[in-house]
Amino acid sequence: MQVFSTFEHHISLEIAIGTLKRIGIPNENIFAVPLDSQIEKPRLFDTLHRADGTSLIDIGLAIGTGFSVIGASIGLMLYWGPIIWGLIGAFIGFLIGFAIRLYVEYVVKKRKRALKGEHSEVILIIDCKEEQAEMVESILWKNYAIGVAKVK
Repeated sequence: MQVFSTFEHHISLEIAIGTLKRIGIPNENIFAVPLDSQIEKPRLFDTLHRADGTSLIDIGLAIGTGFSVIGASIGLMLYWGPIIWGLIGAFIGFLIGFAIRLYVEYVVKKRKRALKGEHSEVILIIDCKEEQAEMVESILWKNYAIGVAKVK
């Protein structure tokens, strides 16, 4: 019988393997496969099939709205008038907000991702006798397995 389980790279995986060896499962019957994690750079624009949930224009639109109101108010006293100065303010505010969001996404969040690190998972495959399957499964669950499956 084979028992499949997934773990995070953690000390609990080593403890589970050590416990399995102590109950009599030989090294040849324990197989651990680390999964590679995909490191993907954040994309500037979302597509129809792939979206990361962040918007680059939300802060730009908010700041643009505020700057357009200020530009229109001040434009009452200036030569080009309130409409042109409101549009200029909206454009400048949008660019400032867009630059702020780009800075946050590519500099601040990049540092957080680097500090946090990407952790992949490990698939653990154990060949055991049917009588040992329940004990192996309970050992895996006690050591914080993400998922466990048995195959005859």
